[in-house]
Amino acid sequence: MELAKAASEIARSPACDPAQGGEAMVFLNIGEPDFTAAPAVLQAAEHCLRQGHTGYTHATGLLALRERISAWYASRFDVAVDPGRIVITAGASGALQLACLALFEPGDDVLMPDPSYPCNRHFVAAVGARAQLLTTDAASRFQPDAAAVCAHWGPHTRGVLLASPSNPTGTSIAPSEMAAIASAVKQRGGVTLVDEIYLGLSYDSAYGHSVLSLRDTDGADLGQDILSINSFSKYFGMTGWRLGWLVVPPQLVDPVERLAQNLYICASTVAQHAALACFEADSLAEYERRRQQLQQRRDFVVAELQAMGLPVPVLPDGAFYAWFDCSRFFASSWDFCQHMTQHAHVALTPGRDFGPAWADRFVRLSFASSMDELQTAMQRLRRELLRLPKQP
Repeated sequence: MELAKAASEIARSPACDPAQGGEAMVFLNIGEPDFTAAPAVLQAAEHCLRQGHTGYTHATGLLALRERISAWYASRFDVAVDPGRIVITAGASGALQLACLALFEPGDDVLMPDPSYPCNRHFVAAVGARAQLLTTDAASRFQPDAAAVCAHWGPHTRGVLLASPSNPTGTSIAPSEMAAIASAVKQRGGVTLVDEIYLGLSYDSAYGHSVLSLRDTDGADLGQDILSINSFSKYFGMTGWRLGWLVVPPQLVDPVERLAQNLYICASTVAQHAALACFEADSLAEYERRRQQLQQRRDFVVAELQAMGLPVPVLPDGAFYAWFDCSRFFASSWDFCQHMTQHAHVALTPGRDFGPAWADRFVRLSFASSMDELQTAMQRLRRELLRLPKQP
């Protein structure tokens, strides 16, 4: 059987593929928080099942859920988002698929940072468009800026797909720079898509602002023209529930709705009813406690890595990833990760999964695991580094 071109060209993602190593393995390679859904969410799911609320919903999702998401934007980010612009999706992946199908065609170029989450590139490739990677570095916080976007804009460029905070670096784009990017894209008749699935997990007040609140230098609203992808997986701890949302410009609501109707009818009804409880006061308070715990884990892990000669050039201001440099010890991040899997029983993700620019030098570590596991992992990494032959 011959595979379609799109299926044959998309590689397996090591970041999404649990490593094998026995019971002693500490898995720091998967971007999944160790927190589960909040108690009120579980109770809401049980109530939904008992009441038999399991039929299809509208393709754009429960109106009550879209209204609560809108209210969350207002209270958390001080931005007014019309519930009519919000489409509930089958995870952030479903949101990205809808957005790419609605906007991109074969032959289009989409500018993206290197490094970036590989699945985002694959969503672009799956519709026949091309991901054009913009090399970034520590000086730019491993994020592109408006100057890079303008310099690489070509005749076939359709838009940009960014992530803030980013996977794998945990770094965000400053609001002023994001506004400059969005303005440059708009001037060129392009589209701006921003993956904001880690937005709730921001640790620095300089960042953590939704792109939906952006304005240009003249004060004009940029957020109305930006597509924001979000999810209940990370901040809300509902990874396996496969529920996300997409905020689109008003003119895209109808085409995105028609795509959703035909691709998957609607997102999980049970997950939608359960997610209503995410916005209850007790749930939101629990999420904030968890965010503070993740910040404590970040501070611990970054300090440990730095101390053992594995520098983190940019402190992650969001998400739960540390992007560290292993080149002092190994010429290849793949070899570093293989060595630590086999000898330290710590699973990590090599940089090659996130783009070619830093494939050999950098490693992604997820600090979404418990503090006990992180402490064990740091002890094992230090032990193995001390056992390596001394570098000249």
